[in-house]
Amino acid sequence: MAEHVRVAVIGSGFGGLGAAVRLRREGITDFVVLERADSVGGTWRDNNYPGCACDVPSHLYSFSFAPNPDWPRTFSGQEHIRAYLEHVTDVFRLRPHIRFGAEVQRMTWSPRELRWDIETAAGAFSADVVVSATGPLSDPRIPDLPGLDSFPGKVFHSARWDHDHDLRGKRVAMVGTGASAIQIVPAIQPQVGRLTLFQRTPPWVMPRVDRAITGAERALHRALPVTSQLRRGLLWGLRELQVQAFTKHPDELGFVEQLAKRNMARAIKDPALRAKLTPDYRIGCKRILLSSAYYPALARPNVDVVASGLREVRGSTLVAADGTETEADVIVFGTGFHVTDMPIAERVVGAEGKTLAESWKDGMEALRGASAAGFPNWMTIIGPNTGLGNSSMILMIESQLNYMADFVRQLDVLGGRAALDARPSAVHAWNRRVQERMKRTVWNTGGCTSWYLDGNGRNTTIWPGTTSEFRRATRRVDLAEYQVLRVPADKQADKAKKTEATA
Repeated sequence: MAEHVRVAVIGSGFGGLGAAVRLRREGITDFVVLERADSVGGTWRDNNYPGCACDVPSHLYSFSFAPNPDWPRTFSGQEHIRAYLEHVTDVFRLRPHIRFGAEVQRMTWSPRELRWDIETAAGAFSADVVVSATGPLSDPRIPDLPGLDSFPGKVFHSARWDHDHDLRGKRVAMVGTGASAIQIVPAIQPQVGRLTLFQRTPPWVMPRVDRAITGAERALHRALPVTSQLRRGLLWGLRELQVQAFTKHPDELGFVEQLAKRNMARAIKDPALRAKLTPDYRIGCKRILLSSAYYPALARPNVDVVASGLREVRGSTLVAADGTETEADVIVFGTGFHVTDMPIAERVVGAEGKTLAESWKDGMEALRGASAAGFPNWMTIIGPNTGLGNSSMILMIESQLNYMADFVRQLDVLGGRAALDARPSAVHAWNRRVQERMKRTVWNTGGCTSWYLDGNGRNTTIWPGTTSEFRRATRRVDLAEYQVLRVPADKQADKAKKTEATA
């Protein structure tokens, strides 16, 4: 028989663990966290490639309700962030609620029961409310290249790094130039025989001003927690001030471009290589990447930059779109994730029998980044248009947790068996406002094609405002934006008859 819970949370990364903590703080203990892997951590568990680290300062990349005074560096590595999430799991006693190896295979809304029926690899569950926190960076995307299956060497994605495969002395092809690639390249360059970077589009790269946090600083943060809060507040405030340039005045970013070009010129002396690495779009259109080691690594004699994407594979020969041929023993894909076509959407079946993927076939949209019309009592963390281009996603996650908490409170206030389904008109109105604001942002006007855009060229990923604006927008649930659903009358009558029969 299926285990029934009040709330089922999908995923145990920052979003899922944050939801679990918030539910506990709301006095709700009847919940499970369904995790497909065998440990917590989400993207910080899966991405453990060489050099993996965060490009948001440590004191801003943590929960406000679980400050960490002991961050070892100003920008933390993957191992420190994963350890932090394990710590949060233990401190808030979440492990009894987590079901590992429970990958969700299908979620189906039952209109008669007003509940979600959930099939997982670890058995069946049902829940009054589902909080989907699978995240946009959970399912790797590998391009469908002709001949890839015939490649005789090793192939893997950056998010599925094969640590058992020794790269020393090998000819390695790095495909992609995103946030993962610029960390991997300098980490593996000293040990490989030859490193070829297939660059479809060069990124804008700024120095990563990283340093060890001193023992005195950590002791001060432990003794006076307010100092850690002040540090976090300063980091947050500086990024809030930057938002206007990204969202309203992209031309103001020209000064930042000059700084980025100077950063490149310091490390890249070869004019031909510098030309290859200089973007032709406005800085900020794609995420600005942070690294002080990427350009120096590209200037090393065992590194080649192919200013073209990989087109096909012929045995051990890799052929770029410009016809360049390269021999390789290993291919590493740093080609991103399924962001605008989240695989979980194919497994969620709503009130009308349609999957969420079918509902979103023309583009993702959700009321306040959380609720999709036709999917009652279902909400997502890091949903459509909640991403950021310059600050910490933990800020957005915590805002969505506020919305989730009030959603459950509203169900309590309504009483009895009830569900909330976002009105299509409310979803469309919210999305229209977001897309209207998006028109003048650097992400839409900067002249690039990024993973922020879906197949229709619409930006369904980024939030076009400040984090404080989003927090105000998600502080409370407006019941006028939802349809209140009740158990069908015939179902209530059947229940009443059963009650009389057993009286």
